Amino acid sequence: MASLSPAIELEIGGMTCASCALRIEKKLNKLDGVTATVNYATEKAAVTAPAGFDLQTLIDEVEKTGYTAVLPTPKTDAAASAADTTPPADPELASLRQRLIGSVVLAVPVILLAMIPALQFTYWQWASLALAAPVILWGAWPFHRAAWTNLRHGAATMDTLVSVGTLAAFLWSLYALFLGTAGMPGMTHGFEWAVAPSDGAGNIYLEVAAGVTMFVLAGRYVEKRSKRQAGAALRALLGLGAKDVAVLRGGVETRIPADQLVVGDEFVVRPGEKIATDGVVIDGRSAVDASMLTGESVPVEVATGDSVTGATVNAGGRLVVRATRVGTDTQLAQIARLVEEAQSGKADVQRLADRISGVFVPVVFVLAVVVLGAWILLGFPLASAFTAAVAVLIIACPCALGLATPTALLVGTGRGAQLGILIKGPEILESTRIVDTIVLDKTGTVTTGTMTLLDIIAAEGVDENELLRLAGALEDASEHPIGQAIARGASQRVGALPTPESFANVEGTGVQGIVEQHAVLVGRESLLADWSITLSSRLSARKAEAEASGQTAVLVAWDGEARGVLVVADAVKETSAEAIAQLKALGLNPVLLTGDNRAVAEHVAAQVGITEVIAEVMPADKVAVIRRLQAEGKTVAMVGDGVNDAAALAQADLGLAMGTGTDAAIEAADITLVRGDLRSAADAIRLARRTLGTIKVNLFWAFAYNVAAIPLAALGLLNPMLAGAAMAFSSVFVVSNSLRLRGFTTRGSRRARPTRIR
Repeated sequence: MASLSPAIELEIGGMTCASCALRIEKKLNKLDGVTATVNYATEKAAVTAPAGFDLQTLIDEVEKTGYTAVLPTPKTDAAASAADTTPPADPELASLRQRLIGSVVLAVPVILLAMIPALQFTYWQWASLALAAPVILWGAWPFHRAAWTNLRHGAATMDTLVSVGTLAAFLWSLYALFLGTAGMPGMTHGFEWAVAPSDGAGNIYLEVAAGVTMFVLAGRYVEKRSKRQAGAALRALLGLGAKDVAVLRGGVETRIPADQLVVGDEFVVRPGEKIATDGVVIDGRSAVDASMLTGESVPVEVATGDSVTGATVNAGGRLVVRATRVGTDTQLAQIARLVEEAQSGKADVQRLADRISGVFVPVVFVLAVVVLGAWILLGFPLASAFTAAVAVLIIACPCALGLATPTALLVGTGRGAQLGILIKGPEILESTRIVDTIVLDKTGTVTTGTMTLLDIIAAEGVDENELLRLAGALEDASEHPIGQAIARGASQRVGALPTPESFANVEGTGVQGIVEQHAVLVGRESLLADWSITLSSRLSARKAEAEASGQTAVLVAWDGEARGVLVVADAVKETSAEAIAQLKALGLNPVLLTGDNRAVAEHVAAQVGITEVIAEVMPADKVAVIRRLQAEGKTVAMVGDGVNDAAALAQADLGLAMGTGTDAAIEAADITLVRGDLRSAADAIRLARRTLGTIKVNLFWAFAYNVAAIPLAALGLLNPMLAGAAMAFSSVFVVSNSLRLRGFTTRGSRRARPTRIR
């Protein structure tokens, strides 16, 4: 069996629709031993070929199909950090924007002149020609170019329909103006209900050509802008790392760019700084916040000999770390690769209009030829036969088609934005219709993502406020996240906290000091044991109960006696249980997926009504879980907020990111929930499903009005004003139907109650 080379990635240029990607994919897969997947969204082809396969053959094959292909330019680590974190310039998008703006300015007067007889002044038709010609020839140039490419390879797409329809309308208008009677002074498009045979010499269709160009350009621009965000997830991931680092050279600290680190370098990480790369602690002790990468809600205590991961944050004391992995070998870089693989592995989703046009366009062309031949065979003049055939092409290119998807998207996504729901593009909507399983990250999604003081257990005869005041005063001087949670909770309940007369951090066990002439200890049981202080049976039982449910129990003692237990944990959001109920009502099965330990995960799941829990998983395992669920035949939605969720969000059929999370998660997702309220996930799916339904209805009527008129055109009974009225009515219907989405409302109360300290 021939060995295979590693996966080859090609950057594809010139694709205008999902059918383009399918055509390239089929062409590459015909090569002996080659397996290819072309992703229209990322404009890349993932190719597996036999070892030693000539890569130029792949490029030549793509170019034979009418598109361009190049191998990505390799970047050094330094170049990647400088270039990949900023979006690349996009001349194609800029060109589309210029064409759209120009077309809107020129086409709107043409449409108004054609549709409102009162505006039709003497020689108005010639003014329309002057305004419409740049729109049809310059504005629609991308469609004409794509149609020519498709024609050379025996294919027809939406671009073919737009190009042929607009050019047919334009050329016939030129014929009517210069050789017919439409150019006569005082010509008007009078409205007549009667349908009568006509040779078409007095009819112009400039508003049809200009309007279709304008509307389809608007849809193409929205789609292209959305598609260009495909690489933003990777740029966001690469931007998470530290930019510079204090490296130890000859015992002296020197700040250098982080990408200049080499394996074996020793560097210093101070409190609040990001760890520059993966390594091992060789000096110091601290708490490291790794939640962005691992999902672990509680900062991890590290000491000499412990491993640390790049991009995590030092939340405690000074550390000296020896670099063990740098550049593309780090865990952060590996997660970036996972995101890219998950994106390129997604199934291509063809736009609804392309799927319809795949059948509709060839049928229309065949019908036009049949009409032309039938009229000639029946003995009618060639001019009349040509008029009927052209009329079929003109009526088959409806103005409303250009409005069908963009207006529903505009209104639906606009309404979503008002409700804190950002939907990235039309291809996302289909997934919302068929999802049956929703996987939820725990930290920051179901829970708040920050440590919170949840419970106060005072010893017999100890006032809770006094317990909080003394413990909070001491922890207020601490930099540890758990200490800060206690200090925040104390100040919220008892107000201003006293200032400790002395303070000392006991590494790994807690803090101690003098507060209002009391010798106070706050920390682990081992700290109290060092002072020969033991817990009462009641406090010991409550401590064990808290720890069994995955919470952190902090002990407080002063003047030689244990005074109470403070329970700290990542609190469940007040709205999470209601959100889970709403998701279940939509027919979705919720699954809790987290890197946290099983006890914590099951405790949280029980609180919100989730029965299926998958805990203690690393980022790569999260992707594997999503793939396993998909392999079982489930259509999976994923809700997350951390870097550790980014690859899983990209792999899922539908990714939803909490807006309170990281940029990497937001960019990898299909829908962003700005509020950080899990109920928005249910609202997002309902809104997306309704928007998709609206688009389908729009597309049906956009075609139906004109399909109904095709028999009239074929019989030579096409009245231009009735055709214009049908197009106007279909456009009004599409816009009105889309505007109904403005009435979409959320379900349930939007007022989140604050977490109370018991």
